[in-house]
Amino acid sequence: MNEKERKQVKKALKFLFFSSRGGRTRLRIVKLLEEGNFNANQIAEALGLDYKTVIHHLEVLGENNLVVKDGEKYGVRYRLSSDYKLFKDILEELEKEAKYS
Repeated sequence: MNEKERKQVKKALKFLFFSSRGGRTRLRIVKLLEEGNFNANQIAEALGLDYKTVIHHLEVLGENNLVVKDGEKYGVRYRLSSDYKLFKDILEELEKEAKYS
C-alpha cells in the first residue's frame, strides 16, 4: 500500500471508529472478534448491547469490508475480514493517537 492509499484508509478508519456516532461500539465489536468468531447474540451478550444495535454495527462493518459473515439465517457467525487484518496496524495507530488527544 502506498502512502496515498494509507492516508485514505486511515481517514476512513478514523471516521468509522473515532469520529462517527457509534464508533466506540464498532471498535468494541472488532476487538471482541479479534478473539474469535461469534454470532450477533453472543456479541450482544458479551458487550452488554442490544441485539439490534449489534446487527446495525455489524452491517456497517460489513459494508466497509471489515467483517465477514459465515453461514445464513439464525446463528450466522461473524469474523474479521482479510482487509481488517491488513489495516489493523493503522487502527492501532489511531487508537494511540486518540489516547493522547
